[in-house]
Amino acid sequence: MTSRAVVPSVGKALEAGIVVLFIALLTTALYGGVVPDARSAAADEVGERTLQHAANSIESAVPAVGRSVSVERRVDLPETIHNRGYEIAANGSSLVLTHAHSRVGGETPLVLPDRVRDVRGNWTDDDAVVRVRPHPDGGVVVVLAEGSA
Repeated sequence: MTSRAVVPSVGKALEAGIVVLFIALLTTALYGGVVPDARSAAADEVGERTLQHAANSIESAVPAVGRSVSVERRVDLPETIHNRGYEIAANGSSLVLTHAHSRVGGETPLVLPDRVRDVRGNWTDDDAVVRVRPHPDGGVVVVLAEGSA
């Protein structure tokens, strides 16, 4: 007869164990695959948007007319992407974003007037400035620099 008194407590212990096991499996599945993949996808999207914003900022900094222009504009960029630093660098007539995470990065072309002779420099932090200066041989040079505008 004493074994009947134990049955409810053993049943409740088994129920609690099953609930704990279910939560452990669910947590492992989410943090082992779903959540990191979602974070990587979000970081990739932030990287693409950052690169597009940087390209648009550079393109809009070049005045439509004028040969001996001098423009300096601050570009708002995120401090980090996926909790890590990144670099945006000029690569001929395009911008390249490099990041430590393999899914974050990319390249986008720059659409600039013919009078832009060169695009050079890079940004490694959120204190980004685009400078448009006259080129000695005519036209203008676009420089990606760091520091206050």
